[in-house]
Amino acid sequence: MPVLLVTNDDGVHAAGLAALAGALEDLGEVHVLAPEREQSACGHALTLHRPLSVHGWGERRHSVNGTPSDCVNLGVLGFLPERPVLVVSGINHGSNLGDDVTYSGTVSAAMEGTLLGVPSIAISLVEGDELEAAARIARQVAMRVLVSGLPPMTLLNVNVPAARRRRAAHAPGPPRLLGQDRGAGRSARPRALLDRRGPPAWEALDGTDMGAVHEGYASVTPLHLDLTHHRALAQMTDWEPALNAALRARPRAEPVRAASARAKSGKRRRR
Repeated sequence: MPVLLVTNDDGVHAAGLAALAGALEDLGEVHVLAPEREQSACGHALTLHRPLSVHGWGERRHSVNGTPSDCVNLGVLGFLPERPVLVVSGINHGSNLGDDVTYSGTVSAAMEGTLLGVPSIAISLVEGDELEAAARIARQVAMRVLVSGLPPMTLLNVNVPAARRRRAAHAPGPPRLLGQDRGAGRSARPRALLDRRGPPAWEALDGTDMGAVHEGYASVTPLHLDLTHHRALAQMTDWEPALNAALRARPRAEPVRAASARAKSGKRRRR
């Protein structure tokens, strides 16, 4: 059976992780490799200055004293019996919408899998503890990825609305593939650090992940890891000759050296 790697940023004992692993168990050999404790909002951090250790909690279930990205690195680069065909991160307790993906350990785990060449998905439940709907969505998206694959350097970020926003009584409306919200509306997690008045008002933004979730639909957003702004690069063609010409011109370091010498002289006089 193909190997599937499941991880999260809420820790190895999180209910969302168990729900996700259970939903995927008939798609392959599911291995859980997750942080030993909560790592929410850790972003794409890697552990570099201390050794990592792995603790077993049962068959194909292990914790790591590191970050979600550490877990994916270990899983893909040799800890598992074979290279996984899919990385799924979640089910996160809380949304990862709009700009919040840059902070998210859940999304960063999927980023790490993508960078290592493994198709990867991040899935989050916007509010509440009703994980069944999010698990069903995760399974359907995972099945589709296993069949169709993903474009290079692309991961899927999935957000499932809270029960009070769902279009149907027991499940979200049909998943919508849309872009990342880049407008004024942002989810509450980072802003709550500064704004104690409560979460910001939702904005029904057509064509964005946040707008879809607000309307009761699960959002599926492809995120591309090539951060190059290719249009800007094309518009900046005159920069290269201008920079090269400036660097070939007479060095202008003399004023800097003179200022440094004056500063040292002033220190000697003060002594």
